[in-house]
Amino acid sequence: MRMSFVFPALFALFAFGPATIPGAAAEGEKLNFLIVTVDDMSCDSIGAFGCKLEGTTPNIDKLVASGHRFEYAHVQVGNCMPSRNVLFSGRYPHHTGVEGFYQVKPIDFPVMCDLMKAGGWFTGIRGKVSHSTPYQPYAWDLVMDTLPDGSQAHIKDVESYHTSTKMGIDAAKAAGKPFCLDINVSDPHKPFWAPGDKHPTSRVFTAEEVPVPGFLPDDPRIREELGLYYSSVRRADDCVGEILRALEESGERERTAIVFLSDHGMPLPFAKTQLYHHSTRTPLTVIWPEVTKPGTKDTAHLVSAVDFLPTLLDMAGLEPPEGLDGKSFAPVLRGEIQPGREHIVKEYNENAGGNRNPMRAVQTWYYLYIFNPWSDGKRLMATATNGTATWRTMKALAREDSAIAERVDLMEHRVVEELYDVDTDPDCRRNLIAEPAHAEALAEMRGMLEQWMVETGDPALEAFRGRENPAVMAAYLKKVEDESASRRSSQRKAKPADKGAEKGRNKNRKAKNAARDDE
Repeated sequence: MRMSFVFPALFALFAFGPATIPGAAAEGEKLNFLIVTVDDMSCDSIGAFGCKLEGTTPNIDKLVASGHRFEYAHVQVGNCMPSRNVLFSGRYPHHTGVEGFYQVKPIDFPVMCDLMKAGGWFTGIRGKVSHSTPYQPYAWDLVMDTLPDGSQAHIKDVESYHTSTKMGIDAAKAAGKPFCLDINVSDPHKPFWAPGDKHPTSRVFTAEEVPVPGFLPDDPRIREELGLYYSSVRRADDCVGEILRALEESGERERTAIVFLSDHGMPLPFAKTQLYHHSTRTPLTVIWPEVTKPGTKDTAHLVSAVDFLPTLLDMAGLEPPEGLDGKSFAPVLRGEIQPGREHIVKEYNENAGGNRNPMRAVQTWYYLYIFNPWSDGKRLMATATNGTATWRTMKALAREDSAIAERVDLMEHRVVEELYDVDTDPDCRRNLIAEPAHAEALAEMRGMLEQWMVETGDPALEAFRGRENPAVMAAYLKKVEDESASRRSSQRKAKPADKGAEKGRNKNRKAKNAARDDE
């Protein structure tokens, strides 16, 4: 049988040697950094990453073509705030303390913003401010959600992303510093674009033309929601186009490293708030001036969000702080083969409503193993996608269709262990956990996960080792739920350090919350 630790066809990787210039346009000149994320976008919704629907992402496709794209990149978590805190801390959720949607204070480790500021960069952020830094008050030099005229930038307004990006670049120039800007595009996060939306998309996709992911049933009502999703994907692409236009107009493009990715998969059942292949696979692309080569398609390395911060610091020439869980993949960007990139580990704990459904997963090129310690046959999974038209449709179809009923039951109750061949079954439809032909792979995957749990001090280790004992699993769940309740209670009681700043952050909160359905 094939083994999951074997490198797939290394000859498919780029063929070039290490760069001699570490990315700056002139000797001694610091590189700018532009980090662009899209919200709730599946990797294969992007043309350059194999989307079956033509025309979804023309701007992103051009960006990807100009850089180093990772075919096997994943985020750690399938929901926003925990995912982004891994990205900017270089630590797994059980080390950041950001397992759900609440602020952690005090904090005892630096995040990207702190480190880049200390290194001499001007730092700015647009969108997802509270989701991207685990403590208050925030240390960004500039929050670009407020436009020059004093108005609040709408998260779905395409043109405002040009304005915000220009603001950040101009402010950095005025400060005499290179910039490190984090621009977070809201689309295709719900609410999706819909007819009559005052924030238009440059192309509308119909229910009839959209592809239906293999993890969802093909039904007209589901297609209708997918049409709105893909129209929102196109609006996200419009926003990325505006961000890049502002960069081009600034004259800083040749001195700017660009990182592009999604925080997790589409906000529909079996994608968002899950750890499946399609839940966490991200279209990670890096453009590093004078280092990366246009058109590079990396199939030889598995990288993940926990590696992002150490990589960014490596690119910036800064020393990483102690305690990072991730490892820089800058050598890969320079054209080297980096050993130790044969698997990644994923972790989910809690949704925005505070419901605990902890999961752990390990993935290689060929296999995905998921451990669900919350699954006892009775407990229901609470997730953001339960409020979607697609889920309501699946529930209705399940009354007449036994195959869909099985999917609904799996979504609601799961099973303690899942094993999938993601090479031949990327939609994760056939659980191989009990199949003798995959017993060797299962043992290997379990071993990888247990080793990671031991090394990182994962509190789910006891449950994993006692996964066949319901009493051990129940005790673990009670413990994590009690801890979560305590954290949320402490957060509610905590007073903001700066009431004026908190008041400013709360401005237009109702409008923002209407557009944010991570719950």
